[in-house]
Amino acid sequence: MSLSAVVITKNEEKNIARCLASLEFCDEIILVDSFSTDKTLEIAKNYTSKIYQRKWQGYVDQKNYALGLAHHSWILSVDADEEVSSELRREILELLGGKPTASAYWVARRTIHSGQWIKYGGWYPNRLVRLFDKTKGKWNGGAVHEFWQTQGQTGNLENDLIHYSFDSISDQVERNNLYSSLGAKALLENQRHFSLCKLFTKPISKFIETYLIKLGFLDGYRGLFISVSAAYSVFLKWAKLWELTQDEKRN
Repeated sequence: MSLSAVVITKNEEKNIARCLASLEFCDEIILVDSFSTDKTLEIAKNYTSKIYQRKWQGYVDQKNYALGLAHHSWILSVDADEEVSSELRREILELLGGKPTASAYWVARRTIHSGQWIKYGGWYPNRLVRLFDKTKGKWNGGAVHEFWQTQGQTGNLENDLIHYSFDSISDQVERNNLYSSLGAKALLENQRHFSLCKLFTKPISKFIETYLIKLGFLDGYRGLFISVSAAYSVFLKWAKLWELTQDEKRN
């Protein structure tokens, strides 16, 4: 059974070679780029000729568009900062070499932060649907957390997708700024109202969830840094919602 790999990118020169090299077992690699200004496309041309450029329309819209470019019904959707492990590659080939019993498969992500595998705090296994029959579903969701909505049964793959999430604490801080902005816009679009109570309680509850309930402290100092960063990201999201509501009032 043939397989199309699909990747969306923007300024991913530090990750794209590793990602695409791990996808060379697929029958085709589709890459949709949002007008990168670094060497992403130059590097990508070493791995695939099926490169398309499209203005960024959000994760859901961009990924659904990319599916329409794939020639095969079975899709392996991978982010540019991810890598298919050799074990996962063998499992996928074995599965598609037979007759899949499900229309979509959940894959565990082994997330790497500054060179270390983060096992706690809710970071592992963090299963997501990444292998699926595109004729039996579509991408759905909001500005930040897109998900594959499938029609039919789902199954689990045993081996991991490797996710190189953050190179450093500085990298995580930059990403928090981006995702908190997207999260604030999503709150506004969903008609959520700013609350001083939530501005304080949401970050605290997030820290307790990741560091204590989900055992983030077992990841050592990185676990502490990650939990504080997650709480701060939530604080920024609600603070930015307040800022957006003030802008609306002025307009």
